[in-house]
Amino acid sequence: MRRISSMGCNTDIPTVPVKCDIADLSIAVVTGLAFVYIALFFCILPLSGEIASGRDFVVYWATGQQLVHHANPYDADAMMRIERSAGLSAGYGVLFMRNPPWSLPLVLPLGFIGLRAGALLWSLLLLICLLISVRILWQTHGRPANHVEWLGVSFAPALLCLSMGQTTLLALLGYVLFLRLHGSHQFLAGLSLWLCALKPHLFLPFAIVLLAWILVSRSYKILAGAAAAMAMSCAILYLVDASAWLQYTRMMRTAGVDSAPVPCLSVALRLWLSPGATWLQYLPVALGCAWALGYYWFRRQGWEWSKNGNPVLLISLVTAPYSWVYDGCLAIPALLYGAFFTRSRMLLTLLAATSLLIVIEVARNIRVTSNFYLWTAPAWLVWYLWASATVHKRRTCKPSLTAE
Repeated sequence: MRRISSMGCNTDIPTVPVKCDIADLSIAVVTGLAFVYIALFFCILPLSGEIASGRDFVVYWATGQQLVHHANPYDADAMMRIERSAGLSAGYGVLFMRNPPWSLPLVLPLGFIGLRAGALLWSLLLLICLLISVRILWQTHGRPANHVEWLGVSFAPALLCLSMGQTTLLALLGYVLFLRLHGSHQFLAGLSLWLCALKPHLFLPFAIVLLAWILVSRSYKILAGAAAAMAMSCAILYLVDASAWLQYTRMMRTAGVDSAPVPCLSVALRLWLSPGATWLQYLPVALGCAWALGYYWFRRQGWEWSKNGNPVLLISLVTAPYSWVYDGCLAIPALLYGAFFTRSRMLLTLLAATSLLIVIEVARNIRVTSNFYLWTAPAWLVWYLWASATVHKRRTCKPSLTAE
């Protein structure tokens, strides 16, 4: 037995608590299944054109093919022809890369390689982004010995992001690099934000707080780094396709983006209240920006991005004007913070079980467009707040261990 004693906080803790066993077993099971999935995925991917073409990756690959030939990456007829020849199901309409045009240089190299080789290299890039992100977070928080960082590697939205070839894992790496570099190498931290700009709609409250923090702390090198990265990508884009911005604007007006079935709270709010009122879709993020700015302002003197940035990023995810279940991988920094420091083994078990539930539903062919996934982004926020409450109690109590 051990007794934690300090300031009247006395708790008897068994040497081998049952909850600890359950939590460890849950982490081991989820991590093991994730490793099996990743191994099978990378074994089958080079051999199966069907897997390569049945993912969002094919849109990035088709876009790269257009860019290499200095053609319009938003040409509906050309994109449909390339996507169909690559094996994309006829059940899909023509698909476009909806990331802002400054993201186009990222997929330009895909125009020089074939579909299967491109899919393999792209998937390896995303997996490396995930592993590096989790590793940096583990190091940033003092290299905890509880091994819960594996919950980040096996997190269901991250695995789904990997399997679909989505760019959110790149945005995750950009955010994690910013957390690591903003105090010591501010220009490099600013450069890393370009990766976050691949999906700017997921970072709007974060961007508001970031700008306020830069002005208050006078961290202008971060702004310079971000501007340099953006200028470089736009310069490359101009050399490849000088009309890209105009073409992108036309595509967004005609591609029916507003009518797409997106399972997120902002879209659900608009469809529930008034489907034709597009402005309703942006109301939650406007409120989220106002909250985030107030949250920062009252904490500006002792602001710590690795800690205080977590609820801001989660609010950014919950209130995003549109997001998908795989975008939930951006919650990894906040969830790992809670997992590293929470005293509740039950919460670790719950997080592992929730991640496993999403994997099961995906395996049952519950498509990412299903409203079943509406609960996921709010669930990450609720879990983080619950875990943070236990962290706060531990730090307030400041226990010391005495052996009996």
